[in-house]
Amino acid sequence: MTPVETLTLRQGQAWRARLAERASGQRRRSCATIEGTVSDLSDTFAPAVSRLYRGAEPWMPCDGVSLVLEVTSSKPKADRETKRHACARGDIPFHLLVDRQESSITLFSDPGHDDYRQHCTVAFGKPLTLPTPFSFDLDTTDFL
Repeated sequence: MTPVETLTLRQGQAWRARLAERASGQRRRSCATIEGTVSDLSDTFAPAVSRLYRGAEPWMPCDGVSLVLEVTSSKPKADRETKRHACARGDIPFHLLVDRQESSITLFSDPGHDDYRQHCTVAFGKPLTLPTPFSFDLDTTDFL
């Protein structure tokens, strides 16, 4: 296993353990609806595609989430603002927004109470440097 796979596996195991504790009597609060409205980021949505989440609910705590990737959809205001604010409230260190309408990618960092304090935007085709723990240049050439 690579270091990233190992870290992801550990995070998944921790999430499942917390979910089991919650199932023992605590009511789960949701943060998103199918429409994409984010109301409470004590939990976050995780796709059930990965085997990592087999047997777990699709709603997971924010603890341990390092980065959320958002690609703008037919509701760009929710993608650009609402979800970003919710991620900042959830204290998720990084929010990466791929804006198809603006042909740009933005990395938001340093979460505050309701928004991120820093951001870096580059046009598609230019590299975006991702900081630690990722530490690599994201090549956006294929986004053009």
